[in-house]
Amino acid sequence: MSKRSASRRFRTLICAIPGLLFAADVRAQDPGASDPRTTLTAGWRDAGSAARHLELIAHRDRPEGFYDPNALGNLLLGNSDLAFRGDLLFVGSFQGFQVWDISDPAAPQLRTAFPCPGGQGDMSVHGDLLFMSVEMPNGRIDCAPGELSMEPSADRFLGVRIFDISDVASPKQVAAVQTCRGSHTHTLVTDPDDPAHVYIYVSGTGMVRSERELAGCSGKSPEQDPNTAYFRIEVIRVPVPAPQDARVVNSPRIFANPETGDIAGLWPGGEHGENTQSTAVTNQCHDITVYPELGLAAGACAGNGILLDISDPANPVRIAEVVDPNFAYWHSATFSNDGSKVLFTDEWGGGMAARCQASDRREWGANAIFAIEDRKLSHAGYYKLPASQGPTENCVAHNGSLIPVPGRDIMAQAWYQGGVSVFDFTDPAHPVEIAYFDRGPIGSELLLAGYWGAYWYNGFIYASEIGRGLDVFQLLPSEQLTRDEIEAARLVRFDTFNPQTQPRFEWPASFVVARALLDQLERDGFAVAPVRAELARAEGSTAASARPGLLKGIAAGLQQNETARARASAAARRRLELLVTTLNELAEAR
Repeated sequence: MSKRSASRRFRTLICAIPGLLFAADVRAQDPGASDPRTTLTAGWRDAGSAARHLELIAHRDRPEGFYDPNALGNLLLGNSDLAFRGDLLFVGSFQGFQVWDISDPAAPQLRTAFPCPGGQGDMSVHGDLLFMSVEMPNGRIDCAPGELSMEPSADRFLGVRIFDISDVASPKQVAAVQTCRGSHTHTLVTDPDDPAHVYIYVSGTGMVRSERELAGCSGKSPEQDPNTAYFRIEVIRVPVPAPQDARVVNSPRIFANPETGDIAGLWPGGEHGENTQSTAVTNQCHDITVYPELGLAAGACAGNGILLDISDPANPVRIAEVVDPNFAYWHSATFSNDGSKVLFTDEWGGGMAARCQASDRREWGANAIFAIEDRKLSHAGYYKLPASQGPTENCVAHNGSLIPVPGRDIMAQAWYQGGVSVFDFTDPAHPVEIAYFDRGPIGSELLLAGYWGAYWYNGFIYASEIGRGLDVFQLLPSEQLTRDEIEAARLVRFDTFNPQTQPRFEWPASFVVARALLDQLERDGFAVAPVRAELARAEGSTAASARPGLLKGIAAGLQQNETARARASAAARRRLELLVTTLNELAEAR
């Protein structure tokens, strides 16, 4: 068949009127007892569990010295956030960190358990450098156990530790950058124009240290002291060849009013009106997620969600901000892959309260999704775990990451003792859950436990469980996520992944990607059987010279099908465009 005749034939193939991606609005989903997650039995290592389209393929308990069977809810021993490099997984902890070999995801092997108290222990990795957040007063410069006391001490460390992990069996601390409020979380920022340096954005949320302990630290209000340690973040510049020279190079006032210069220029704290949340004052960021390829960052900053221009990494500049009367505490953020949306989480209750009960409002303790247009933010929808949890399960929106399914915005997310939820927010007004895993409460009373973070990395979902250890999952095909969509996601691989440093997903030209997009168009309501048949014919063609013409003919026909495009939703049109691009790239592949 010639390219011209193929084009004429496929111009009429996809003409069915497309329906909505999903008809159900997640905010209307019944969080009642029909969901098996609502009736799970309690236990530490023997809790009941429920799963849908998400298979637990490995579990590893916390190593010796990182748990106390007689104090399961002990925060000082809890697991925290994750970072990835090659076949290594770094698990942060309030007690230190662990390094796991995940070359076989179904059988993780412990390489190193490194005690170094100080919490929160959030991790980032860059080459042979490992970065660790420290915010609690028991942190010491030498990693030895310290006292939980606020009395000034020359031995105390609060800030960001830097380790040399060229030998992962024997990490060596090479720098320790002190800050006034410590580091609750941090974000690693790369500069494509300067590979010799990385930057660390420090989000400190603790009390301001005494000036007797660290010179220059002021805990006064802006009216009392314009140099207060509140209402700012810190930027650390790290020379990669000489990390011992890392230092704070900027403390940008990213909450300032641009007209008046008032450094306390955003949400002042309090309620927004009748029947609204009481939202925290914006004097800090909890988490900042950077998207270097877009030159943007999203800050979840207590009382506001903000958008930052990070084209100059040492000098981030706020370009947009939003408030939400349903949010108590803006916690973390995730961009869609194309940068057209950003999802913010609300840590209502601080992560230690049962905020997913059936009586709780669906918009409270949820995700809020915002559209980004012309670098401005507009509210587009909410998503909250659709299964209610009991009064002994701390539960609220927490950390997660995108899953690289082409043509869709899908995210895996931790909900503490609410489990792991995988959901699609391609249509932000109608997000829908497509997979989950959950255990029953860790005890008969409310104890801190559950999933801190759940992240997709090179084909699997890894989840840090505060009170139980490390879990590894794989997605299973379903009516909402096909085998080809999962296999297309597996094609995207990274050498390093830090969850707060969001990479751009790019898919290789592949028949798997084309089939995955056809699966989505069929789910949208299009008649795709003839295209499937011709795609299979092209893939199975033994004549190398015939394949490019077949593929280009299919692509041309789809591109010229104005009827289908006119009837398609915006998401379906993007899928059609991506399918055409994929087919043309396949035709050019050698």
